Amino acid sequence: MPSTKPAHVYDVRPRKDHRGVDLISDVLPFGRLWYDTPDNAVGYAMHYSRSHDAVIRVYDDAGNVIETHGHVSTHPAEANHSNLHIYFAKVVL
Repeated sequence: MPSTKPAHVYDVRPRKDHRGVDLISDVLPFGRLWYDTPDNAVGYAMHYSRSHDAVIRVYDDAGNVIETHGHVSTHPAEANHSNLHIYFAKVVL
């Protein structure tokens, strides 16, 4: 049975002051978080959305998407614990 929860959407964008990246999403408690590297921001988004479907887009300085991470999760309430799977797929553009 497909999940009825909306997917979490995250954007990882370089900061204008060139001091790391911002992780931006409506599902974050403060809307935006600062990270030193894109990998750390993506890791947090993967962890924070582990029970939700998610899309994580990484942007370059010009505003182009350079990576997309897709996350599909089977929540424990929707399946027995032996079938709990979390999948992340990385697409580098």
